[in-house]
Formats: sequence, C-alpha cells, structure tokens
Amino acid sequence: MVIEKIKADLKAVSKKSDVKILQRFFKTGPGEYGEGDIFIGVRVPQQREIARKYYSEISWSEIQTLIQSPIHEERLTALLILVLRFEKTEIDKEKTKIYNFYLKNLKYINNWDLVDLSASKIVGAYIFNYKKTDKDKLFKLAEKKHLWSRRVAVIATFYFIKKGEYKTLFKLAEMLLADKHDLMHKAVGWMLREVGNNCGQEIEEEFLKKYYKKMPRTMLRYAIEKFPEEKRQAYLAK
Repeated sequence: MVIEKIKADLKAVSKKSDVKILQRFFKTGPGEYGEGDIFIGVRVPQQREIARKYYSEISWSEIQTLIQSPIHEERLTALLILVLRFEKTEIDKEKTKIYNFYLKNLKYINNWDLVDLSASKIVGAYIFNYKKTDKDKLFKLAEKKHLWSRRVAVIATFYFIKKGEYKTLFKLAEMLLADKHDLMHKAVGWMLREVGNNCGQEIEEEFLKKYYKKMPRTMLRYAIEKFPEEKRQAYLAK
C-alpha cells in the first residue's frame, strides 16, 4: 500500500532530536492550541519531497486515512499531496472533489502550518477561479468557534490578494477585529500586510485608517511590519 511507503519514508528521515523542538514550536503542551499533537521530527522540505513522490498514485481512501493520522507530519503530507493534485490536474471535477474533501476534513487541519500551507492553494484558488459564489463559505467559516476554520477563511484570501482582490479580506478582517485568539490576530495582520505587498500600501491604509484604533496590537504590528519606520511608529504611537 502507498500509505505504508509514505509512513516508512517519513520515519526514515525523522529526527528524534527535532521532536521536542517541534512540540514547543507548535504548542502541544496542556492547554495550548496544539495540545496532544504528535510529532516524529520531519521538516517540511522533506515532506514536500515525499508528497511529490507519491501524490499521483495514492488512493483517496489512503489520503483519508493519512489526513486523520494522530501524527502531525502525516497529516501535513496528506495536505501537501492534495495541493499537488489540485495544482496538477486540469479536470474541473477533480478540483471540486479536492476542495470538498478539504472542507469535510477541517477538523484534522488543526494547526497553523497545516492551514497556511494549504488553505490559499486549495480553498482560495478554487473559489476564486471556479466558484466565486462560494465566498459566503469563507464568512461562515469565520463565524465558527473552531479556531482553524476561522484561520482557513482568512488565509484562503491570500490567493485573492495575489490576484489583486482585497475586499474579501477586508470584510473578514472587520468581522474578526474582536477575535480573542492571538493566532487570528497574526493571520489577519499578515494578510493585511500582503494587501500592502501585492496591491499597494495606500490600499492597505484604507483599512488601517478606519480600524487601527480598534485592532489588537499584534494584528496592527503584523499589518504595518513593512511600512517605513516613521509611519510604523506613528501608527503604534496613536
């Protein structure tokens, strides 16, 4: 079975010395957002290589098993496989299948790296190119208690932003100004910064001038990170 080859390849490149580092980095301790997640010590470039090796031959039932794995790197490898399949196929039905599969398995996409390496490339790309009417799903995801669903909604707009469409992110950012979680402050701030990078800082400032006084400090800091120092300090001082 292909899944057994993937697991064996991951195990072969795993490093026990990296496990504790990754557990701390992804907050797997009691009460933390990644509580109980299991790492075996495989870095992302190695997972990408394994995903490229097997993405075309692994079955859907094996992808389902892999994405439900308690091992973090196995779940991420499953997502990297989905991204590759989405990008490589020219069959619309296959893209739809991948998109729907992704949304049905959100509960297993449960840490920020899993979201950040997949949401824009699958959810964002599909909605922007194939089903713009599904933008409403992003707002529904942003309303959920499930942290990672909210993050998927925000990070999915990265694809939009790179195409020059920033208004969806602005609407989501307005919705999430009062979000309590630091990881959402960082996600929204990051995407606002990408609006500046891709669409122009003057467009980013359309949002900032209206809401910077209401924004959590972390969100603001992330958003203005690339601003000239004088302007950045002016926002922080106010």
